[in-house]
Amino acid sequence: MDLTGAQWRKSSYSSNGGATCVEAAMVGAVVAVRDSTDPDGPKLAFTGREWDAFLTRVKDQRLPLS
Repeated sequence: MDLTGAQWRKSSYSSNGGATCVEAAMVGAVVAVRDSTDPDGPKLAFTGREWDAFLTRVKDQRLPLS
């Protein structure tokens, strides 16, 4: 997947000025995710349905983030 033109976004809830967080970018119908401390490192890719399911679980506190 070519992520050259991806517009990476950080959550407005990121702590410590967004220095250590996850970034996401929409690339067509795919949501790409990367570690903000290693922008050239590995990336994950999810379908829109997978990403929505993940966000729903986080919002419903069914997926512990600690």
